[in-house]
Amino acid sequence: MFDKTTWIKLPRNVLVGHGVLDDLSDALGELHLAGRPLVVTSPTPNELAGDRVRAQFDDPATVTVASASFDAVERVIDVAEAEDAGYLVGLGGGKPIDTAKMASDRLGCGFVSVPTAASHDGIVSGRSSIPEGDTRHSVAADPPLAVVADTEILAEAPWDLTTAGCADIVSNYTAVKDWQLAHRLKNVEYSEYAGALSKMTAEMLVESSDAIKPGFEESAWLVAKALVSSGVAMSIAGSSRPASGAEHLISHQLDRLVPGRALHGHQVGVAAIVTEYLHSGERGEWADIRAALEDVGAPTTAEELGIDAETFLEALTTAHTIRDRYTILGDGVSDDAAHEAATFTGVL
Repeated sequence: MFDKTTWIKLPRNVLVGHGVLDDLSDALGELHLAGRPLVVTSPTPNELAGDRVRAQFDDPATVTVASASFDAVERVIDVAEAEDAGYLVGLGGGKPIDTAKMASDRLGCGFVSVPTAASHDGIVSGRSSIPEGDTRHSVAADPPLAVVADTEILAEAPWDLTTAGCADIVSNYTAVKDWQLAHRLKNVEYSEYAGALSKMTAEMLVESSDAIKPGFEESAWLVAKALVSSGVAMSIAGSSRPASGAEHLISHQLDRLVPGRALHGHQVGVAAIVTEYLHSGERGEWADIRAALEDVGAPTTAEELGIDAETFLEALTTAHTIRDRYTILGDGVSDDAAHEAATFTGVL
């Protein structure tokens, strides 16, 4: 008897392009959201676009967070309740968007994503990444009701944030392979649709990598579209699996060993080079991943991440302990195998 069901939560409105920030109120008007908006932002995005956002609403409230943390989430919840907010608008990069997303889930209210940097696919996905000490927690939450990504603003963001977003997308290559492997060996549920969308997104960015250059709004357009597609793939899967495999486990372990050393996207990009080699060997697509990262100016070596060889190898050989998620790392990679993969691919 067939009794399978699925519940897919996706953004209702997605606006990407030049000047779309000024269409924010129109996009939200179609959602019929009730109550007062609370803009959740951080200092730089607030200076950059806060007034343009607030000017589109009657009596909006604002809360500024310095970092993504569980304390910041609690603070946003307190302000939202005190200000009688009906929904939250996350304005900025990963910190305010992840904080607002988790707070809205706790409050049971709507959340709108307004990224000012194309640094990660969390601008669309139903996951929040919240650091706590030397650990980073990936917390399930509803995806945003709407996403408004103004490419004019994204193009002006620091270039290393954009390259981190590119690397985050490129790492989908290995995330999907890990998901398929877990499906074959551990009977983990796999979505052909979500897997194909995630892989296509990575391929699209790799094929366009030589056209992604700093200062060009068309480049911001390409990266933003890819981040949206990646986030949608996760929503379809109901899991971060389409965009998070062994390369993310390695990045999380690096966060524990050397917190704050490099951007998340850059770490998963470098880790994807190695995990692709573990999947497919010398003839795998690791060279394509590396070339795409080089094209956009993202790091391709541990040294460029600011991480020494010993630390990178420790992360590679211990990352399987991070969480109960089966990947190519299995129950651990030997020291010799880790060293071979990292040196053959040029990561070390």
